[in-house]
Amino acid sequence: MSLEVGNKVEGKITGLAKFGAFIDLGNNKTGLVHISEVSDKFVEDINDELKVGQVVTVQILSIDDNGKIALSMRNREKEAEEKKEQPKPEYKKRETSNRRPSKPFNKKQSNNSQDFDSLMNDFLKESETRLSSLRKNTENKRGGRGGRRS
Repeated sequence: MSLEVGNKVEGKITGLAKFGAFIDLGNNKTGLVHISEVSDKFVEDINDELKVGQVVTVQILSIDDNGKIALSMRNREKEAEEKKEQPKPEYKKRETSNRRPSKPFNKKQSNNSQDFDSLMNDFLKESETRLSSLRKNTENKRGGRGGRRS
């Protein structure tokens, strides 16, 4: 059987790591089952779920350009069925008759007569004023730029 995304194949666990299990798929091909793909439930320690030498059925999730094969042991059909079975939530429409009209967020935004350049100039002036004030305050706390000379 060729290795294609979506296929289910049997393989033998050749190694375990904190992050997952290495599976020998035959034909000198090895894939990785990430710890999040081992079970439908949370797996804290992979050694509690799997053992080296164990034969498992895995689904091929992806094969990248470097030949790395991502595998899953989770029951993907069960997940798909659960998603289909879950009813979509029903949302009630709000009655808009009692709502107040929205106000502009910022008074400056409501004034469309100013163009971008004037807004940018105002911002730069204001920020320069704030920066100079901040510099003065920090210099006073440090004792000035030149320091005291006796």
